[in-house]
Amino acid sequence: MTTNHSSDTITVKITPNDKGNPVGKLADAELHFVGESPLAGLKLIGFSIWERRTGNGRNVTFPARQYSVNGERRSFALLRPVADTTAQDAVRDRILEAYAEFEAAEATAVA
Repeated sequence: MTTNHSSDTITVKITPNDKGNPVGKLADAELHFVGESPLAGLKLIGFSIWERRTGNGRNVTFPARQYSVNGERRSFALLRPVADTTAQDAVRDRILEAYAEFEAAEATAVA
């Protein structure tokens, strides 16, 4: 089951990880751009929601691509801040809020 959570300019689409593989991965998330934005009608994929290894909270990984340099694997982040290094926090928080809303809706549907 997938679910959508909207704000003024983006919709967060949550797709749960029903298979349980890899361990700790709770769901995937997409950002769908809506409204009057020049990005309206586009989506950014590649976000994942994970249970922290310590079991204390959740984490969001952002879209990235891996590449090799001299046999060493590196990662290239696709969504990066222009100047403010905390700019990603708002996106991370919104994705975690959307997942919490998704969980609440699931709990209500089961009950």
